Amino acid sequence: MPISVEPHVVDALLPDLVGHDRRPASFVLYFWLYAMTKGSGRRSAFFSYQMLTDRTGLSKRAVQRAVAHLQRRQLIRASRKSATAVPEYTVLTPWIRG
Repeated sequence: MPISVEPHVVDALLPDLVGHDRRPASFVLYFWLYAMTKGSGRRSAFFSYQMLTDRTGLSKRAVQRAVAHLQRRQLIRASRKSATAVPEYTVLTPWIRG
């Protein structure tokens, strides 16, 4: 299934996360979350850490660090209804106004 990716994701975000921040796992996770939400016309989606590790090939620790980094950079929002609930991920695109 082809997805449409905003040029900024590859042109600016890729070198920023991988080169500048030295966080390639963060880019992998952002790109995958982007494909599963914005790329498929959804605003957000629910994913467990286990699902994120299975689908991206990253370790659980790498996923946890990537989620924390992407939240600090305000590139994703992860919200839970309770402490043990599966998080709902929303991919943010702060470079787009409106």
